[in-house]
Amino acid sequence: MEGEGTPTGESPLTLTRRARRMYRMLTERYPDADCELDFQDAYQLLVATVLSAQTTDVRVNGVTPILFDAYPDAAALAAAERDHVEAIVQPTGFFRAKTDSLLKLGAALVEQFDGQVPRRLKDLVTLPGVGRKTANVVLGNSFGVPGITVDTHFGRLVRRFGWTVEEDPVKVEHAIGALFPRKDWTQLSHVLIFHGRRTCHSRNPACGACPVAALCPSYGIGETDPEKAALLLRTGPRA
Repeated sequence: MEGEGTPTGESPLTLTRRARRMYRMLTERYPDADCELDFQDAYQLLVATVLSAQTTDVRVNGVTPILFDAYPDAAALAAAERDHVEAIVQPTGFFRAKTDSLLKLGAALVEQFDGQVPRRLKDLVTLPGVGRKTANVVLGNSFGVPGITVDTHFGRLVRRFGWTVEEDPVKVEHAIGALFPRKDWTQLSHVLIFHGRRTCHSRNPACGACPVAALCPSYGIGETDPEKAALLLRTGPRA
């Protein structure tokens, strides 16, 4: 039956075409969309992503230069003094739990992978504090391995867009992955996260200033007046 199994009653082909069109339009809005964590290598990105839980990338970027200067590699992190790490990462929140994860992460990298960040998803998710979201961030941005990063912004948007009704991040990942070519997965994640941070906010989305409003089944849940909606937009490199 046509539309059966799709969130909006569209045929699977129509849903795929609409999703890809929305992605193209959002890419035009955010041509510079990329990872907003500052890093120089896979180790730094892995640590920064672990720290980014329950906080902003801006806050993480404020502490990582100090952290990486003190602990430039996995071996140094594994041998770190807990109190010193806690003092550095405290501004990111949940600093005791995060410090525990970082110390265990450093030790696991040294003991299991000779201090190097593994390049496979199945290996990355064995590391302390690393789930599929973190693993996909590292794979996509450090190793060029396509992956979908289902953070809170991404999950919110794909449900609002009517691309899926799934809530579980792994199911979301698979559902959205089926709509797009694998080569697009990493950039798709960046573009949707940018849109979630800048326009399609959780509480008051700027519907009247959204480039995909005409294709969005959730249009109208936020401010629709163009002038008022424009005031809700967040801009800058770290929105």
